[in-house]
Amino acid sequence: MTTTARDTVLGRIRDALALAPAPAPATAVPRAYRTGRTLPDAERLALLTDRLTDYKAQVHTCTRDRTAEVIAGVLRERGAHRVGVPAQLDERWLDAYDGEVLTDSGDIPAPALGELDGVVTASAVSCAETGTIFLDGSPDQGRRALSLVPDLHVCVVDLSSVVVGVPEAVARLVPERPTTLISGPSATSDIELERVEGVHGPRTLAVVIRTDA
Repeated sequence: MTTTARDTVLGRIRDALALAPAPAPATAVPRAYRTGRTLPDAERLALLTDRLTDYKAQVHTCTRDRTAEVIAGVLRERGAHRVGVPAQLDERWLDAYDGEVLTDSGDIPAPALGELDGVVTASAVSCAETGTIFLDGSPDQGRRALSLVPDLHVCVVDLSSVVVGVPEAVARLVPERPTTLISGPSATSDIELERVEGVHGPRTLAVVIRTDA
């Protein structure tokens, strides 16, 4: 019987595991986080806006009935003629947009999403203290590739989903769902500490905060 390289590697792993000491018993990890913190709506809005602006995200506030108008204005300003949306995004949000709308699906390869001018999604929860928006892959937020590949991400945040800190945000998430954390547009620094945007995701993040939703 011929022994393959795979068989050799797996055999060595089994031998190493047999010689390894028994694992230490599990110990309880302290979870004494600050939880349950609240702030009035106006203060949460101001704090989140301050953090997002500091991260160089564009922030637009509106009431629920102006959602479509504001989204269309953002897309028009960025020259976005073709945008992608998750399968169950509220269709009314694009009523004022006169460009082409592509509904995403798993059949569309990720590289093809790069041909879109932008993407519009909802969000699951946002942390005001850190300026972080959480997407959990729900049908109105879509798969991770949809929010990472296009160069422009327009993300709708309801003020009712904005919490103070990270523990409060995590408490609202479903652990089994794929979670994407967004803190401003994608950016990094080169060897000379020059900021470079769009390396790992959209170069432009526009956040539409609905103050009465």
